[in-house]
Formats: sequence, structure tokens, C-alpha cells
Amino acid sequence: MGKLTAIFKDTAIYGLSSIIGRFLNYLLVPLYTAQLSAASGGYGVITNIYAYVALVLVLLTFGMETTYFRFTNKTHTDSNTVYSTTLISVGTVSLLFAIVVLLFLSPISQVMGYGKHPEYVGVMAVTVAIDAFLCIPFAHLRQQKKALKFAALKLLNIIVSILLNVIYFAWLDGKDVGYAFYINLVCTVMLAACLITEYAGFRWKLDTQLLRTMLNYSWPILVLGVAGILNQTADKMLFPYIYKGEDMQTQLGIYGACSKIAMIMAMITQAFRFAYEPIVFAGVKDKGQHEMYAQAMKYFIIFTLLAFLVVVGYMDILKYIIGADYWTGLRVVPIVMAAEIMMGIYFNLSFWYKVIDKTIWGAVFSGIGCSVLLLVNIIFVPQYGFIACAWGGFAGYGVAMIISYFVGQKYYPINYPLKEIAIYLLLAFAIYEMMQKLTEWHVALSLTANTILIGIFVAYIIWRDLPLDGILRRLKIKN
Repeated sequence: MGKLTAIFKDTAIYGLSSIIGRFLNYLLVPLYTAQLSAASGGYGVITNIYAYVALVLVLLTFGMETTYFRFTNKTHTDSNTVYSTTLISVGTVSLLFAIVVLLFLSPISQVMGYGKHPEYVGVMAVTVAIDAFLCIPFAHLRQQKKALKFAALKLLNIIVSILLNVIYFAWLDGKDVGYAFYINLVCTVMLAACLITEYAGFRWKLDTQLLRTMLNYSWPILVLGVAGILNQTADKMLFPYIYKGEDMQTQLGIYGACSKIAMIMAMITQAFRFAYEPIVFAGVKDKGQHEMYAQAMKYFIIFTLLAFLVVVGYMDILKYIIGADYWTGLRVVPIVMAAEIMMGIYFNLSFWYKVIDKTIWGAVFSGIGCSVLLLVNIIFVPQYGFIACAWGGFAGYGVAMIISYFVGQKYYPINYPLKEIAIYLLLAFAIYEMMQKLTEWHVALSLTANTILIGIFVAYIIWRDLPLDGILRRLKIKN
């Protein structure tokens, strides 16, 4: 129970910084969608390029974040040597990537569809190369349990980014989408300077034998990561090639903007991962670990379902995050959120093959899920547009989640409280269906009714899994 408490504590820190950071970052969405109309396709450019950035970031880190956690907790390895070897390997690959892209910038930009603006590609290549290197110092902060420093730096980066974006797009009334990328580069360089203390205090050494061992562990994680990020971004990268309408950039911008509303699930999953991963690897041999996995899964599902209901229930308010000419895509929000919940469950399920060093299974599961996503997109996007992108992610994560569960129960059985989880799922689905029927009501009435329905879900959580008498006893509160 102590480890579960530690997870909740660190998740609160990571989660608060992530939620505040994402909320602040959301301020860029109304800013961009106000200055860059849907018809201009400007937000479509941002959506497309950042999809590529997400994929490249996974390639450049090649699974070394998780590998670092695994090897730094092994008894026969020196943690400083592991850290130094990880830094040097990721840094070298990132530097080579930036050099190659800059040398062949023109043909690469042409293939991506940005032949008239190669500077977009060049700036983001340098930015993502630095970001990839910084992933390791941030992983080191997590491993050292420096959650507050981690959170503070992440928030600083976002606040400076917002200020610079507001100055250009709002105060100066800028319309050039390229400045979004220039600002990103400035903030990344600033972040690298703030992390300078994480590059000192140890001997820089590349242990080639250790690196070979780490790469044997990390390459399946790389495949897993590529497949996983493609589940999130492949639709946005493929869309310009498979959707043949003249309004391609407009449609992609609408989909990208509306998907931002659904990203609260990504925030929760990310916060949970930041806290969960170091603790799991540090206690691989501890007794009671299986029970901790089961309980963590249940509470993760409970609170992501609550977040789902809150977003759906208050959609009439949250939709103002984006410009009114983007609202035609709001129907994708529940689908994308459900897909993110399944992605989070899949992440929870993934630890069985990581702790027994069988990461090849993750590559298999994610590869299958990614194949399903690509198939759905290729077949249905030409006819149905961006709504097919949302369902593709839903199908891909659903398949990967189901396969991972059944194979995991064979090799590393965990007694998940399936009956309790099923009740929460059914209750959340019933409430969601009622909310959908209430959309025809007056906005004030539907928001009031949705608040009552969310209150019912919260009351059930308190009654079933957060009994107030137990909480009061723990707090030693007397009558």
C-alpha cells in the first residue's frame, strides 16, 4: 500500500504540473484558431508537423528512457555509468539526425509537402534533436525522485512559450505559422540551459559493452514506441496523402484542434506513467507487487472515466477553447478520449513484459494495433474524412489492449478486479448515453443535468472505493 501511496503522491505532482501545463498550453489553441482560420489551413500545418515531431522524438530516444530505469536499478550496474552511456548514445544519434536533415533539407521538405517553406522542417528538426537529448536528464530527475524540479522546469518551458506566442500572434497580430516553430526552438534551448546541472557531477563515459546490452533491451521498446506513437499520429501524417479533398488542410486543422479537447486523457496517462514507471522497476522483486498492479489499474480506470464524463458533460463550455469555425469536428472528442483510456490501460498492462525482460511482446502488440489503425485510415478516410481517423485510433488501441491482457495473463498472471472495473464501465457508459440525449435541451438545463449525473458517478466512487469513515480514521479525525 505504501508504494501505491507513493504513486498517488508523485502522480499528483506530475499530474498537477502536467494538467496546469496542458491547460496553459491549451491557451495556444484558441490563440492559433483565432488567428489562423480553419479555411487558411494554418492549424493543419501545425497539426501535421507536430505529428512528425512526435514520431521522430520516439526514434531518436530509441527506448532508452525505459531502458535507463531498468538498468539503473540492476544490482550489477553503476548508475552513473548507465546515465552517462545513455546520454552519450542519445545525444550522438540526435546530433547526427539534425545534421542529415539540414544537409538534405530541400528534398525532405518537398516530400513532406513543404517545399515552399523548408524552414519549417529545418527548425523543427533542430528542436526535436535537442528535445530527444533532454528526455534523458528529465528521466534522471524522475529516477532521483526530483518531481518538483521536473514539474517546475516543464511549467517554465510552457509559460515562456505562451508568452512569446501571445506577443507575436495576439499583440503583434502575426499570421505566419512558422513563428510557432521558431518559438518552440527558443524555449527548447532555454530548457537545455536550465538542465545544465544534470550534465555534471559524474564522469562522462561510454561503456560500449553496457550499451550493447542496453540496446538488446531497448530495441523492442523502440518498435513498441514507434507503433504506439503511430497510433497517435499516423492519421495526421497520412491524412494529406489519402484524403483527396481540396479542403485537406482545413479538415486536418479541424481534427487536430478538436482532438486537443480530448487530450486530458493523455495528461492523466502521462502523469501516471511518470510516477509509476520508476517505482515499478525499483520494486520488481518486492512481495505484493502484483496486488499493487491490480489496484493501480482499477484506480486509473476509475479516474479516467470520471475525466471522460466531465469533458463530455461540459462540452458546451470546453468547446470555446477552439474557434467557432472548428466546432464541426467536436463529434470526434468522445471517440478520441475513449481511445486514450484504452491506451492508458494498455500502458498499465505493458509492465508484465518489461519486468521479465521480454519487451519483444510489446513490439508485437503495438505493431498489431498500429496495423489495425493504418488499415482503418487507408480504407475509410477517403470516404468519411477525419471521423475515420478517430475510429482508427479507437480500434488500434482496443486491439492492442485486448491482446496484451490475454497474453499477459498467461505469462505473468495478475488478478485484476474485473467485476469492479466492469461495473464502473457500465455506469459510465449509461451516464454518457443519458448525457447524449440531454444535448437537445437548453444549454443551462443540460449542464445542470450533466452535473447531477457526474455527481452520481462521484458518489458511487466515494461509496464503493473511497469510504469516508476510513479516510477520517486515517486522518485521525475524532467526533
